[in-house]
Amino acid sequence: MTQFVIRSATSDDAATIADFNLRIAAETEDTSLDRDLVTRGVRALLDDGSRGRYFMACADQLVIGQIMHTREWSDWRNGDIWWLQSVYVRPDHRRRGVFKLLHEHVKALAASDPGVVGLRLYVDGDNHVAQATYERLGMTAARYHIMEDLFSASAGQV
Repeated sequence: MTQFVIRSATSDDAATIADFNLRIAAETEDTSLDRDLVTRGVRALLDDGSRGRYFMACADQLVIGQIMHTREWSDWRNGDIWWLQSVYVRPDHRRRGVFKLLHEHVKALAASDPGVVGLRLYVDGDNHVAQATYERLGMTAARYHIMEDLFSASAGQV
């Protein structure tokens, strides 16, 4: 059985992370993203750890998956909620426990930080496979629906 290793992402991972993010958008939302814009967004987070962190799953030196967390301040709980985002596992490594290890890694980091009060993620309402996976890991459906008012991509192009 292949041994999976979870490590923090480095700036050398930016192209891989951007590629995985493009794949996520295509698979989950049938959306094509601008590679340059995504790469700049990935680099912005890698350059500023206060925004969040990426973690990479590797097998035999090959990056096979990723997860990112960002922070949301909760005044109700006086602490950070970590949002799990940019979750991706290469198709040939799915259903082999890679996401479980990524999730466990981030959850352990969050649980060891007294300033973190929980984890959240959003999942497409029709993605029942992902929902079942998250439930098996102890996550529950929240009471909230996500609403958004996204601005043009050019607004975020700094």
